[in-house]
Amino acid sequence: MRYTVPTPTSVDELLQRANRLTGQSFAQLAKIANLHMPNDLKKDKGWVGMMLEQHLGASAGSKPLQDFPDLGVELKTLPVDEQGQPLETTFVCVAPLLNTSGLNWLNSNVRNKLSCVLWLPIDGRRAVPLAKRVVGQPFLWRPTNEQEQALQSDWEEHMDRIALGEVESITARQGEFLQIRPKAADGSALTEAVGPNGQMIQVRPRGFYLKKTFTRAILEQVFNAV
Repeated sequence: MRYTVPTPTSVDELLQRANRLTGQSFAQLAKIANLHMPNDLKKDKGWVGMMLEQHLGASAGSKPLQDFPDLGVELKTLPVDEQGQPLETTFVCVAPLLNTSGLNWLNSNVRNKLSCVLWLPIDGRRAVPLAKRVVGQPFLWRPTNEQEQALQSDWEEHMDRIALGEVESITARQGEFLQIRPKAADGSALTEAVGPNGQMIQVRPRGFYLKKTFTRAILEQVFNAV
């Protein structure tokens, strides 16, 4: 029987639910939600996020919306090490590769997704069995003016290159805090994009990701980490 939780009606209710997850192991939470517990995440990379969405009552699913659209809140898990440092980049959303002329930062999905984020730090240490990993202390975050300006600058640089047909030359090193990388399980998934001479080309889908330097700064901002 599928475990269902009603959609939270307020940000306070959402935070209360998230706080109740703190310190609980993945095995405990999987049992409550009647979910199969995988041995690892090699073939189930999105399993932890999906499980936590069920516990919190997220409603957006795979749609290009915030996870809690009625509250204007996006949910992001953040795997950390024993020092509380981010272990990987954070996926934000798929990057648009066609029909980009009407897009600007204010109506971008990146800005929409990052306008208000419920961060859920989780134990990401590979040495710890998945079942024994726990959920950390959640927190609600909104970007400062300086952070938003930095993200906007990166986004505009990436989108300019996509519009100019340079998507294939964008590397993960580009962008101070926001990078673009291929977003697909393997090279067989292809989508259309504009090529260097204005022609249609087939490329792997791209996604926007927050670099670890950005999420590390958020953790320091919230927890005054060193």
